[in-house]
Amino acid sequence: MSNKMFTVLFVPTPLEFQVQRSVDIAEILRDTGRYNCVFAVNGVWKALLESTGFDVKLMESVDFIDAMKNSPDSSLMDPKNLKIFSKPLEPTARMNTFLLKYFMRDAKETDPYVKIIIEDLKPDLIISDHFINFPSIVKSGIPWIFSWNDGALSLDQGHPDKRLPPSYLGLPTNSETEVKEKYRQQLWERNIDLWYKYRDELMAIGCPPLYEFQYWSPSPYANFYLAPKELDYTDIRPLPDTFHGFDCFKRSGNEEKFEIPENLKNRSGKLVFLLFDMFVSSNVELMKRLVAILSKSKHRFIVSKGVNHNEYELADNMWGEMSVSPHKVLPIVDLIIANHNNHVSETMYFGKPVIVMPVWFDQLDTAQRVVEKGLGVRLNPYECSENELLDSIDSVLNDKILAQKLAKVSQRIQSEGNSEKLVKIVDKLIK
Repeated sequence: MSNKMFTVLFVPTPLEFQVQRSVDIAEILRDTGRYNCVFAVNGVWKALLESTGFDVKLMESVDFIDAMKNSPDSSLMDPKNLKIFSKPLEPTARMNTFLLKYFMRDAKETDPYVKIIIEDLKPDLIISDHFINFPSIVKSGIPWIFSWNDGALSLDQGHPDKRLPPSYLGLPTNSETEVKEKYRQQLWERNIDLWYKYRDELMAIGCPPLYEFQYWSPSPYANFYLAPKELDYTDIRPLPDTFHGFDCFKRSGNEEKFEIPENLKNRSGKLVFLLFDMFVSSNVELMKRLVAILSKSKHRFIVSKGVNHNEYELADNMWGEMSVSPHKVLPIVDLIIANHNNHVSETMYFGKPVIVMPVWFDQLDTAQRVVEKGLGVRLNPYECSENELLDSIDSVLNDKILAQKLAKVSQRIQSEGNSEKLVKIVDKLIK
């Protein structure tokens, strides 16, 4: 590589985790001193991105939350209703219906803005996580990377493979072939007419062709996804060379030290971190339920309370704030209770045991994979009993074999250099 500065344009989906994932990748590239990273986003994200030192190109985009609120299936996005995903087939099919309509609209309305930005900026590389391969990106003649934000099993949305069960249902990988096909067909048949409309409309505006069971097209250059090797599915379903899995995008050594709060310092018991994403933690009734159970534990808890943090109180064996950074807390806790895939990956980086409480979509698949690989416990946050949760905490904390396995996983992840791997792939694309 020469000393020339190269420009990378990020086009992230305008949602919290998606933007943060792009920021994680951009920080790795920026820290090499060779890449200028620019974000194409709507105004909501401008201040945050500029505060972290990135240039921003403003554009209009279809707001996912607003689109969902105006949908006949808006109840699916009500945190109080997420319990219906305990039986995931029907709500997942309904959600797929909404998503197909949303992505068609997103492609039509957002792509013209992306096209203008590309023509003005003339980047050397584009990284996008939008479900739709925008024609302006695909036709630009510029190398582009597709960054997948969901779990590794859901790569079947762009790279179908019948050796695995359909994603988003939390099915075991060793399910009988008949069971896999039954669920795959049921999901497919519920949206087959809409899918053909989706395919035809996307092709009409210049998107790549799609094949049956396919919702997006992989990039011919590179495709990124996040999954610790121990939880990946490449042992069952190998992927093409253009797919690159990463254990994490964490950069070490730049987190402030977290001080254990005063009310927990002198208490006995292990230190447990309760961390749900902002969407799930906004369900006050769910959080109250878990707090009531955990108040009976002999252990101490740090709680990321969520946006409705003022609407419920914590017990004496707890401390919490609206948002608690996992990067700061994970190094010092003994166990994490979480729902999101990102948090599971971060936990494995530090070699900490996890109780996964999945709520919907790829969280169900990740939790199932954690159990299959013997790396943690899966519980339903709405239905687990008091004894199940409290006993699981003690069992996981006292599992010495699990602790040894996780220590090896952590050592492997921290020694293999995910950041260096990412940079090498990008360097190779920009010659």
